[in-house]
Amino acid sequence: MYITDQKQLEEFVAHAKQSSVLAVDTEFLREKTYWPKLCLIQLATEEISVAVDPFEIKDLSPLVDLFVDEGITKLFHAAVQDMELIVHALGVAPKPVFDTQVAASLLGDTLQIGYGALVMSECGVRLKKADSFTDWSRRPLTDSQIEYALDDVIYLPVLYRSMKKKLENLGRLSWLDRDFEDLSDIRRYTVDPRTRFKRLKRVNQLSNRQLSAAREIAAWREELAMKRNIPRKWILSDEQVIEICKREPRSLDSMFMVRGVSNSLKTAEARQVLSACVRGLDAPEDSWPHLERPPKSEPNVDSQVDLLYSLVKLRAKEAGVAFGVVASHADLAKIARGHFDQSDVMKGWRRHLVGDELKDLMEGRIVLGIEDGVIKVTDRIR
Repeated sequence: MYITDQKQLEEFVAHAKQSSVLAVDTEFLREKTYWPKLCLIQLATEEISVAVDPFEIKDLSPLVDLFVDEGITKLFHAAVQDMELIVHALGVAPKPVFDTQVAASLLGDTLQIGYGALVMSECGVRLKKADSFTDWSRRPLTDSQIEYALDDVIYLPVLYRSMKKKLENLGRLSWLDRDFEDLSDIRRYTVDPRTRFKRLKRVNQLSNRQLSAAREIAAWREELAMKRNIPRKWILSDEQVIEICKREPRSLDSMFMVRGVSNSLKTAEARQVLSACVRGLDAPEDSWPHLERPPKSEPNVDSQVDLLYSLVKLRAKEAGVAFGVVASHADLAKIARGHFDQSDVMKGWRRHLVGDELKDLMEGRIVLGIEDGVIKVTDRIR
């Protein structure tokens, strides 16, 4: 069903309020904007699926009640981008949620399994791909496009029921509680311009003093991009920000030595960037930001990570869980350095699966050995 007027939307909301699940997906564009442009919202209960056209319906607020209703589980596949868009468009983060991509990783699938592959394995249905590169901002939408969009939610209730039952049988449903609570934390989708510098390409090439300048320039760029609703790279590219900071300019002439900057900025903007740069450079040293910079060579850490990796791989295989969802290399490196409280593998279900054993291994309480060609975990003989 294609919803293009307020009455239709309100009728669907009334129906969905009687359901225990609500499948959610969105279509959007963001190539020419800072904020993603919402082009379509697909919703489904176990009885009805709808595509809501936000270009025709100006008041989407009736959806807020559905998204925050604690009695309705919101179903997503790879939820982060959809959640980000909903938070921006409606000001709320759907809760509670169930992400089939995350759940699949606890059932032995790869961490990033696609929706189509999951539908095929669980439902035996091969989804069409003809409209996968649609410009969703163009109107009118064809029947084929609407059908393609609805496919993204129609199967989610079926996947949810099947996967929930499997997880319950394995005693793992509660393992996902923390992950799903984190997905619904609205702070996750709140933009902090003053932390944007950490994500600049090649930011690790800067000294701490230059990082202070990068923090100021990147924050200025982020705020302007949000205000104008344009991609941040249309103002200055990451490379230009980095090169400005490396040069440590004190004049416009010096800053304009960085290729393309004089053409990218108006004079007033250029002065603002220079001011931000100087402000960062002249900030007190105790206010300079620091990036985590592990030594280039950590032979002890590297060898310990290899050993920790073996234990994680063993437990993940035994549990039929995708290795990537249990621990990353960065997680294991933190443990190898003794920073247990900073590693995600020491939290929630991951800690019960292997985290406590990783700590035991690091502190010498257990050992890994090979018996009949198979890795075995044993208590250390004292």
